[in-house]
Amino acid sequence: MEKTATAIVRDRGSRFLGFALPVSSKSEFEEHLTQFRKEHPKANHHCYAYRLGTSGSEYRANDDGEPSGTAGKPILGQIDSFQVTNILIIVVRYFGGTKLGTSGLIQAYRETARLTLENADIVKKEVRSYYRISFGYEKMGPIMSYIKKSGAQIEDQSFEEEPWVEFSFPIKSAEKSNHDLGARISGVIPEIFDPEEHQDGWSIQFLESQ
Repeated sequence: MEKTATAIVRDRGSRFLGFALPVSSKSEFEEHLTQFRKEHPKANHHCYAYRLGTSGSEYRANDDGEPSGTAGKPILGQIDSFQVTNILIIVVRYFGGTKLGTSGLIQAYRETARLTLENADIVKKEVRSYYRISFGYEKMGPIMSYIKKSGAQIEDQSFEEEPWVEFSFPIKSAEKSNHDLGARISGVIPEIFDPEEHQDGWSIQFLESQ
């Protein structure tokens, strides 16, 4: 998603204000949370959940004073249900005087997160793995030819003192595609290609996936 999405749920006098925001780091999340606490100083709870990274491996859920497992976990559950990452959902609660009970709280926070995500413009992006290949001038012609034939997308390049090319593959096929590329450059079949043994006058370095 590229911009903030919102939703409101009311239950027995309590108001649940949902906010979904794009985030890419823990520090960015902390800035948003601090800002929302300043904007809603009279709210009783500022509950949240987030997932970060291309794999979604970094996450956190917080109940902010609500009974354990009744707020942050249901919010995170909706993030996972929508299969999104690099996202933060904050649900601000203004207590209305009537206790909702465990099941009522879970339902309210889950529903607020769901409606907030339904209102969000979720952007689908292809995750790619990025590599850099360094080589001597004598290997430039064959290497550039093999890179183009491999279907890799060239991202950047330099042909000055120490030539290099940065390229990428879709993450789903990156490991195999990069291995096959190395085999072609080395002049061996993929089944016997060993990067440590067959790289002569060139080397491939993994950069990142995003």
